[in-house]
Amino acid sequence: MTASDDSANRFQTPSEPIVAEAGEFLAGFRSLLMATVSAEGVPDASYAPFVRMDDNAFYVNLSELSTHTGNLGSTPRVSVMFLQAEQDTKQMFARKRLSFDADAEIVPRDSSHWRQVMAHFANKFGDVIDLIRPLQDFKLFRLQPRSGVYVRGFAQAFPLRDGDLEQLRRVNDL
Repeated sequence: MTASDDSANRFQTPSEPIVAEAGEFLAGFRSLLMATVSAEGVPDASYAPFVRMDDNAFYVNLSELSTHTGNLGSTPRVSVMFLQAEQDTKQMFARKRLSFDADAEIVPRDSSHWRQVMAHFANKFGDVIDLIRPLQDFKLFRLQPRSGVYVRGFAQAFPLRDGDLEQLRRVNDL
């Protein structure tokens, strides 16, 4: 078997119920894991609380003091992951996960969109946002998924693209 045969055979075509299951899995999270890379190619793994709006994007509000903020500013590509908690799995090698390749862009501070997203952060996370909102070192990033993969166990990997991502759009915090 060639490497290309292996790559072609590791994914299954997602059905509507599988995409719905991925959406239900996503709905259970308040933070995301992300992998960024510096302009010099140094990787960084981190996490951030997030909100989702009607545009199918993830929004994270990040301090410039964090490595991932500088990385997103210089290399606006990010990998986002949602991973089943260890205590919720029977098999550590087959934890359920949903990951996305995404493009990052800064939402201009004090724009109407920034205010709308920050209001949503306040609704979801409470009073701590009143402390964070005025801090000028925080930047609001929009992480727009390009593609994704939902893995529900051994040999159960489903690529998510275009129409599948649109189905996941219905799963947001509003």
